[in-house]
Amino acid sequence: MHGDADIARRLWRAAVLRRLPLWILGALPWLALRLLPGLLAWGAWCMWDAARLRQQVARGWSGWLDAAVPGMEDSSALLLEADTPLARMQRQRLLARLDTALDKPAVRRTVHPYVGTGFMWLLPWLALAATVWFFGQKPAAQAQAQAATPPMQAATAAPLPQLLVTATPPAYTGVAGSSGAPRDIALPEGGQLRWCLKNPAAGATTLELSDGRSLTVNEQCTTLVATESLFWRWRGARYTIKVTPDAAPTITISQPAQMIQELKIGVTTAAMALSVQDDYRVQRATLHLTLARGSGENIKFTDREMPLPASNNPRLRNWSKTWTLAELGMEPGDELYFFVRAADNAARPHTVQSPTYTLRLPAPEAEDSEETAAMPMLVKPQSLRSQRQIIIDTEQLIADMKSTRMSAETVRERSESIALDQGQLRRRYGQFLGEESSLFGGEEHEEHEEEGGKMDVLHQFGHAHDEAENATLYDEGTKKILRRALVAMWDAEKALRAITPKTALAPEYKALEAIKELQQADRIYLHKTAFVPPPIREEIRMTGDVLGAASYAREQGGDEEAIPAALRELVAALSGDAALPALWTRTAHDWVRERLTDDEQRLAAQRAIQDVLDGCGRCRPALRAWLRAGVKEAPVLLQAQPVTGTPFIRGWREGAAQ
Repeated sequence: MHGDADIARRLWRAAVLRRLPLWILGALPWLALRLLPGLLAWGAWCMWDAARLRQQVARGWSGWLDAAVPGMEDSSALLLEADTPLARMQRQRLLARLDTALDKPAVRRTVHPYVGTGFMWLLPWLALAATVWFFGQKPAAQAQAQAATPPMQAATAAPLPQLLVTATPPAYTGVAGSSGAPRDIALPEGGQLRWCLKNPAAGATTLELSDGRSLTVNEQCTTLVATESLFWRWRGARYTIKVTPDAAPTITISQPAQMIQELKIGVTTAAMALSVQDDYRVQRATLHLTLARGSGENIKFTDREMPLPASNNPRLRNWSKTWTLAELGMEPGDELYFFVRAADNAARPHTVQSPTYTLRLPAPEAEDSEETAAMPMLVKPQSLRSQRQIIIDTEQLIADMKSTRMSAETVRERSESIALDQGQLRRRYGQFLGEESSLFGGEEHEEHEEEGGKMDVLHQFGHAHDEAENATLYDEGTKKILRRALVAMWDAEKALRAITPKTALAPEYKALEAIKELQQADRIYLHKTAFVPPPIREEIRMTGDVLGAASYAREQGGDEEAIPAALRELVAALSGDAALPALWTRTAHDWVRERLTDDEQRLAAQRAIQDVLDGCGRCRPALRAWLRAGVKEAPVLLQAQPVTGTPFIRGWREGAAQ
């Protein structure tokens, strides 16, 4: 007797016993109805099922054994074919332990995961038998009803309810409403839907919303305010309500083309062109102008506000004007800042503001101006040599080196003195980019000593890190020029300390040129807004009412789960055919509403929830996928895989170790 044939026979017998209750129960309805054709059809189906079951056992019995019986040591395939001596030896070992490893309970455990009871096949046959019985009894029942009821008193069929759906957009949109039969509707946010019965005598009907709610329509109409996209179901058909949020106005400034526009010297006009657009109506649009005049600490700002006129199209306001400098009140050296603020006509108006644009009218260059006045904040009461004086000293040193025979010590002393002045000037400018220290740190320690011999330890040994008021107050163009000046000063300082004043002359001129450019950036404008606290409700003051007040206490070290336990339980149940947990629809709807922000994705997930609620088993994977899509940041769980330690594996490992 071959071992494989004996094992297959035993497994086949267990599979037949597993399926036998189905075959017996399926024959009972046809025996009760005494219908020979139905009984023959059921017998033919049972024969087909038995043949299919036999093929299933013949194909997969070796894999079944390896998965269910550890004593087979994953070698059941050797019972079918053993080509090598080692394989035949292993086969003999398996045949010797078959009686103990493959007893009746083991055979049943092996077959049960792969051969089911098949009771789901019984449902269509029972439905067919019930249909045959129903149609067999209906003629007799109709004959008895006709005999008992006169022809003129036959009952009339009950009418079906008919719905009338009315969509009313918000009043601020100016869009007309619509009404008609159930259909897909696109509605602005805040619109109202109304369901009414055309024939109230037909009785009430129920509408199922995709967010889990139900609406009952009876003699009184039912209304709903549309705040988000959803769909509703009636008589098995779904109808979508697409909600469009109200958009904020958009502001486009076409002139001037740049954020900072520098007017040419001698120009007398300045052009402005802009447009404001909204999806329904531009309720208000204003142009805000701020004129800055003066320099240093003596800067005066003048504010103006001008409404932009409306056009024939309420959704669009185009405005352009060519100003004269006299109308703007600009003089050489002034700067004009302007921005546009607009609001729409929504129930909660959206107010937007454009970036601030700058019109700069340069002042004539002063011939005897001091370069250290390039930025007003750089003017200090202490003595500080300018870049032009450093250039004059360098040129004088080069000329003296050519005309007279100077000692090396004198040249070094004068060059290092000029380098020291250049370093002090570089550090003074470097404060405005957040520079903390210098390569020659010991040079500036003397600046922090006081007259009484005391030393400022904080300034000497500490570092003043990047200050927001110094490092971020200037526009990007001014910062670039300032960096170029610092790089040139650093190159000049290095050359002077290397006792090569001729090489330092070129970067000194570059630094002077950059400082001249900085003279045009001596004014900074920041549009600041004050803090507006929320209004205080006077009626609840001094009453002790804390309803709605938030607590400042926070739990320290609390357990924050990225995925709620109820959702994990629901996803695990959806992965199989197990029963779903209680209140699972509430868990799914809350998760979808909170995590899926896209309208199309949220509606698809809500459809999947409704399908699973209706009993659709094939829809479970789709719902599980949508629930998993809402997980943005899930913790990583490292799970070990179970490994069966059989005697064969342990012996093989011990032999390999030896």
